[in-house]
Amino acid sequence: MDNIKNDAYYIQKIRQDLEFIVIHMQDIGIQELNENEILLDSMLFRMIQLSENAKRLSEEYKQERKRIPWNAIYGLRNRIVHDYGNVDLDVVFETLKNDIPELLKSMSD
Repeated sequence: MDNIKNDAYYIQKIRQDLEFIVIHMQDIGIQELNENEILLDSMLFRMIQLSENAKRLSEEYKQERKRIPWNAIYGLRNRIVHDYGNVDLDVVFETLKNDIPELLKSMSD
């Protein structure tokens, strides 16, 4: 089995995480997200994963897709990981409900 990890591999991983988030956040409100620790942890984990995989994409790929806010993706990951207990739920919720579906659309173009 070929174990080469290239842009196609990381794009697939990112899309899987984005699709997971979109599907599982479909009918979720901010109160439910706040009260469901397992769901919140799962969403935060997926956002961390997609950021980690985005960092591994080639500079060429990222330059061809300048409309994608790469620095914002990395920045959110850093805030989640380094300030986990103080993550702003409103920002997380807005990201999950608005930014993630847009990012999925951008990654599919």
